[in-house]
Amino acid sequence: MEAAPSHSETITFLGTGGARFMIISQLLATGGLWLSLNGTEILVDPGPGCIIQSTKRKLKAEKLSAIIVSHRHLDHSADVNIMVEAMTEGGRHRHGSFFAPADAFDNEPIIFSYLKNRLDRVEVLKEGGAYEIGDVTFATPVQHLHQVETYGLVFKATRHTFSLITDTSFFERLCHSYGGELLIMNIAFLEPRPRSLNPELPTDHLSVPDAEHIIRELKPKAAILTHFGMTMWRAKPWEIAEQLSQKTGVRVMAARDGMKFDLAELDR
Repeated sequence: MEAAPSHSETITFLGTGGARFMIISQLLATGGLWLSLNGTEILVDPGPGCIIQSTKRKLKAEKLSAIIVSHRHLDHSADVNIMVEAMTEGGRHRHGSFFAPADAFDNEPIIFSYLKNRLDRVEVLKEGGAYEIGDVTFATPVQHLHQVETYGLVFKATRHTFSLITDTSFFERLCHSYGGELLIMNIAFLEPRPRSLNPELPTDHLSVPDAEHIIRELKPKAAILTHFGMTMWRAKPWEIAEQLSQKTGVRVMAARDGMKFDLAELDR
């Protein structure tokens, strides 16, 4: 007799660190997000240590249906190849889908050629794109302002819609391109910073004031901050989240390494 289908919708944070100094120090893990949506398992941005963080939490890579990479930077893609290896059970089973922006396949591809051949599907992400993984759909509404081609994600599962705003400079279209009951944001900096190579341009990552503005505009039921740089970590992101909750009237949380968020909490 077949097992009853799962109705659970959860997001597991395999790491909450971001940017180069968190990668090399591993004060916070950098493994990405594991989505379990009514039996469809999806891995987003498998950064350094993803294979360790996922196996440590007894998440089985062979059950993954897809791996999505928002952009080619190491903190989002370093463990792509080992996770494809694990998803295909060492190449014994041709299985799974892989999604990434076009420049992730260019001169220095983030995925090895022999591993691409083990996948059922490889798709290039683009602005305004819409994609399906089993019963789950996701969209890449707008290209971000970042050093490489980068896209945030809007997921629609059976019962919930949620968004991930990944690495980017702030621009107003962010406030009009994302939606859903839950908003996950990569907040690397406590305060805005100029780009080191061009002080006239804004930073490549969001800061706490950016987060406040976006939350006020989008008004989700809840927001989760993650992908912290050193300034955020030293400022105690759980305290920052509480301050943002008070300022915006929206429940704001700071993710923790290994935290599992059940989307059913959004129904309360």
